Amino acid sequence: MLLATPALEAPVFLSATSPESTMPKQLVLTEADLASRWAMSPKTLQRWRMTGTGPTYLKLGKRVSYPLNAVIAFENCVQHVSTSKRIPGKAGAA
Repeated sequence: MLLATPALEAPVFLSATSPESTMPKQLVLTEADLASRWAMSPKTLQRWRMTGTGPTYLKLGKRVSYPLNAVIAFENCVQHVSTSKRIPGKAGAA
């Protein structure tokens, strides 16, 4: 018995006019969310943005947000085993 093969579907291209519901959403944290997550002042995050110290961020107009994957990557890079050394295999580990 021969089985019919389904027709290949045409690729879907997203454009700026595509409805938001069809576009993948990236999880992001607001400045207040991240400050709360790390129990620090939003001013610290603002200072880090000015000096390029903290995680990467998005800025659209006045709104600042932090992609969750960038926050987690930053957290992994600053993990330490003790006060003298970082976790082996992490960025910047000695």
